[in-house]
Amino acid sequence: MKEELSKKTRTESDLIGSREIPETAMYGVQTLRGIENFRISKFHLNEYPLFINALAITKMGAAVANFELGLLTEQQADAILEACKEILEGKHHEQFPVDMIQGGAGTTTNMNANEVIANRALEILGHKRGEYQYCSPNDHVNRSQSTNDAYPTAIHIGMYYTHLKLVKHFEELIDAFQRKAEEFRHIIKMGRTQLEDAVPMTLGQTFNGFASILRDEIKNLNFAAEEFLTVNMGATAIGTGITAEPEYAERCVKALRKITGWEVKLSADLVGATSDTSCLVGYSSAMRRVAVKMNKICNDLRLLASGPRCGLGEINLPAMQPGSSIMPGKVNPVIPEVMNQIDYKVIGNDLCVAMSGEAAQMELNAMEPVMAQCCFESADLLMNGFDTLRTLCIDGITANEEVCRSYVHDSIGVVTALNPVIGYKNSTKIAKEALETGKGVYELVLEHNILSKEDLDTILKPENMIKPVKLDIKPNI
Repeated sequence: MKEELSKKTRTESDLIGSREIPETAMYGVQTLRGIENFRISKFHLNEYPLFINALAITKMGAAVANFELGLLTEQQADAILEACKEILEGKHHEQFPVDMIQGGAGTTTNMNANEVIANRALEILGHKRGEYQYCSPNDHVNRSQSTNDAYPTAIHIGMYYTHLKLVKHFEELIDAFQRKAEEFRHIIKMGRTQLEDAVPMTLGQTFNGFASILRDEIKNLNFAAEEFLTVNMGATAIGTGITAEPEYAERCVKALRKITGWEVKLSADLVGATSDTSCLVGYSSAMRRVAVKMNKICNDLRLLASGPRCGLGEINLPAMQPGSSIMPGKVNPVIPEVMNQIDYKVIGNDLCVAMSGEAAQMELNAMEPVMAQCCFESADLLMNGFDTLRTLCIDGITANEEVCRSYVHDSIGVVTALNPVIGYKNSTKIAKEALETGKGVYELVLEHNILSKEDLDTILKPENMIKPVKLDIKPNI
């Protein structure tokens, strides 16, 4: 019986001709053509629920405005709104199977939403799917709209929802670094510049540095995301508002503000806004900044944990899996490594977004679908990466305190702490002799009677080497 139902079809037609649509499908003929034409990637619309929800919200705003202007009956508007609310509840998402990467500047995605909402509205009204004379994808759900304003508006709303989610995951990762900074605040270690010994610091300062440079990026993400709240609804085809009635744009945006609770506003110039995708360029760039910093941090974690016996070995990363099919006992830093690869992907996606943003021609940018796909994908990758890095790596990091301390004790770099007291020339002399003889800086300073042991110990106290201090110490020379 189920097999028979799955084989039943209904006939729908469009400009190109007629097609048989599976009776179980809530989408229609234009979605079917999009499925057939764009077998491009594995990135399908139904994998991006926040974008689907944003499409529903966009159609809700349009329905409210159209009803207020007398362009929809109360029954049609109510049915469209109810269908959209069901989508917001997570229903019917499987009915959005189109590829995110598509020609037509997003028309396939827009029609996918129009057809699903129209067919569900028909059922709510007591009609059959495909009986579009009662509620049409084009004449009713898409009333007063074009793909060229509805699609980018949905992208903006979907990306703003995604941004709010991304920041929460990001803040949890930052907090994890901050907790480690507090845990390691007492552990003295050597700082390094250009992979060479520099001056002492604490391991806590290292992790606090990680947390602080990431926290700085939240304001950049927020700043970039604010542009998503400006939309071009009412622009219709190219920004002139053709087919939309006076007051439609303002009423639609007012409805979007009420539905979302955000300060959604109408673009000041709809013609300019319809071809402009700079908000996607800006937000992708903000994510790229995060990726660049995350990449640096993960590289540092791998270096600090290198070893276990022939590397730096200052920290231990949690052992997650055997590291080799041939080398027994080897454990690799697989979690920072996967975050590195996520960062490269985000950086690559940003290049795609930048090139696509540049590709706008005349009154539209036909490349917006791949820009949207890249931005949604980058955000998802970062969120998954943040959670994986936090739970499987950062939370479980331990310090090798004695290793850190021994590097400081044996390092020639501590001579920098003596420089303000004994002068650059004497410091250089001590450093050179230490290199040539293998003796320690501490030992040589006492051997040459440059400082008393008491004064030397004071200068080299950990707390005096990790922050600015004023010491009233005079050398013996």
